[in-house]
Amino acid sequence: MSILWAITTLVAAPLGAAAGFVLRFPLSATVNAVAVVIGSLLGMFVGKFLKEDTRTAIFIANGLATLSIGIGMALKTGNAVIMVMAIVSGVVVGELLRLEDRINAAAERFQKRLHVASGSRWAEGLVTASLIYCIGPMTIIGSIQEGMTGNGTLIYTKSILDLVISISLAAALGSGVVFSAIPVFIIQGSLTVLGSVLGFLMQPYILGELTATGGLMVIAISINLLGLKKIKLANLLPGLIFAVLYALLFHALKLV
Repeated sequence: MSILWAITTLVAAPLGAAAGFVLRFPLSATVNAVAVVIGSLLGMFVGKFLKEDTRTAIFIANGLATLSIGIGMALKTGNAVIMVMAIVSGVVVGELLRLEDRINAAAERFQKRLHVASGSRWAEGLVTASLIYCIGPMTIIGSIQEGMTGNGTLIYTKSILDLVISISLAAALGSGVVFSAIPVFIIQGSLTVLGSVLGFLMQPYILGELTATGGLMVIAISINLLGLKKIKLANLLPGLIFAVLYALLFHALKLV
């Protein structure tokens, strides 16, 4: 009986929020995307004057900073079982759907249309930067908060941080980082537009698990940046959906 109630809760939460749907223009997402473009262009300009050793050092510095952020996020979990189940379930689905291969193929097709040399790190820059900018509590909270209240202050603050990060990423990875502004606008803009429907994600027990699962993904990004092992980052993304589902289920069953 409790399991039936849990399933009902999973379905009813978003539907209940939909009744108060409010459509808002994603202004903060637009500002964030522009900040990424500006920071990336500055980074590309600076990168032209850097030696390869300096680029490598910047790459490692980004990896260490990303690792620190990811660990901090992962520690936000209220129940490590949810986090582990979410990331494992997510990677199984991601592998079955071959998300990494599909995203990389799409990025490479886009790269060819732009006539960018295939030997560059363009696709890597696009995917890596997109994940860094879009996985995190500021993205979720800030975008949904603007959608619900019209207050985009948190995303404006994130825009400044992303501008700074874009400079170092673009200096190391090149022009692919510029185009990460597109997924930034699409993802954050969608969260803002649907903010009044997705307000249930702001519940602490859900947000904590979303943040923690995203933290594991950020740690995976740092491992790639540090060159320790090549992890298929995109295949981890379904874990964010499972984090929400498991958090709702565990809460409905009074396990959190």
